[in-house]
Order: sequence, then C-alpha cells, then structure tokens
Amino acid sequence: MLAMDRSTHRTFDALVDEAAAAPVEGWDFGWLDGRATEQRPSWGYQRLLGERLAAASAALDVQTGGGEVLAGAGAANFPPTLAATEGWPPNAARATRLLHPLGALLVTSPEDAPLPFADGAFDLVTSRHPARVDFPEIARVLAPGGTYFAQHVGGRTNVELSAFLLGPFAVPTAREHEVEAAQARAAGLEVVQCRNERLRLEFSDVGAVVWFLRKVVWTVPDFTVDRYRGRLRDLHELIGREGPFVSTMSRTLFEARKPAPR
Repeated sequence: MLAMDRSTHRTFDALVDEAAAAPVEGWDFGWLDGRATEQRPSWGYQRLLGERLAAASAALDVQTGGGEVLAGAGAANFPPTLAATEGWPPNAARATRLLHPLGALLVTSPEDAPLPFADGAFDLVTSRHPARVDFPEIARVLAPGGTYFAQHVGGRTNVELSAFLLGPFAVPTAREHEVEAAQARAAGLEVVQCRNERLRLEFSDVGAVVWFLRKVVWTVPDFTVDRYRGRLRDLHELIGREGPFVSTMSRTLFEARKPAPR
C-alpha cells in the first residue's frame, strides 16, 4: 500500500491549487505518497507480466501509459519482438523515452482505433488498466494459441468517490468481470481465468482527490476544479471532521487464449 498521512491542516485553497498544478503524465502515482493509500491485488501483476514476457516470442502491450509497468517487468524478460501502444501524446512521449532504450517499440495509436498490426502478429498481448478493451481486435492480432494477459479496472470502481461528487448516478456495468468474460468469449477467445478483487482506497486530503481525478479521468468524466469546487470544499471539511475518505477499487486479473486450429 502507498504510504500516507500528510497534514490535513493546510487550507482548502492551498491543497487544491497545489494538486491542480501538479503534472499527471504517465502512470506513476508517486505524487500521492503520504496522501493516499491503495490496497494492492493479491496476485502481483507486474511479476506475472515478467514471467509471461519471458516465455513469449512476440508481445504487444496495449495502452501502455508512460511505459512504467512494462519497463518494471524487467528488460531481461523482454521477448525478441516487443511493441507497445499509447494514444495520449504526453504518455506516448514518456513511454518512448523509457521503452526505446530497452528495445521495445512504441506506436502512437488512439485507444478507440484498430490496432495497427497484422493479423496473428503476437503470441502474447498484455495490458494494465486499459481504458477500453477491444476483444475482437485483441483476438485478431493474437496468433492461434496466443494469450491475452491483463489487469483490468473492474466494475463499480470508486463509486463512493463518484457519487460524492456527482450525486446518484447509474453505475455502468461494462467493466464487470462477468461481462468482460462474456465479451471475450463472443470474440472467439477461451477465458482461462477472470479473478476479481475489491480493494480499499483512502484519501487523506482533498488535494489527493483533485490530483487523482485529473489523472483517472473516467471517475468523474467532466471534472474540473472550478465545476466541483463546492463539493470539493464539502469533502475537505468531511476529511477534517472524520478522517480519510474511503472508496473502493476493483481489479480483475484476466487471461484468455485464442484457440489453436484443430
């Protein structure tokens, strides 16, 4: 878990202004050290990713962010052919700087576009926390017998935080792990494992919430500090009275295989 407990006695405006100005590029959450804690899934995705990469001959990491997770799996584990995609330009630039020296090719590709690779090009496709999972495209670029291995953001993630800012809302079901398993099967993949865990997330000050919402944009899709200043002030006062704001994360370890021809 991330460390926590920075003072909550700073003024609301100081906390919010600091968080609104802080950079959010990449997929590193180190800015939250001392301000938030996130319980980790039991399986250790990055370690498992390294093992899968070491056994592959050609791999693709989809929506790699700033490339931190892929690089952290260990360049010694990289297969002879390794590519990654990322659609957000600041992240793509960051991933290029990080991954190219390690021998991985970064391709800038929007998350809602077809993957820019030939059919059956990879025996392993991976992703950590993709914003969008396109199972038909994953199935297309997988070689027969190839594997998709990923950690997804599961359904009902951060509903407590979303509801605090938005009020009552219809919780989407598309990221529920049972729904994703059905989507993978519909794309012709065999689901090997689909493990979901619900995990605790705590924010110790309102600045941590502001920074998190700027980075994890789907939590409150129309978030700006000005638009939600009133509710952010309410949250600041709530944390001052009752302590850290608690929300719930959901993570799914997902593995599926493309059947080999009989």
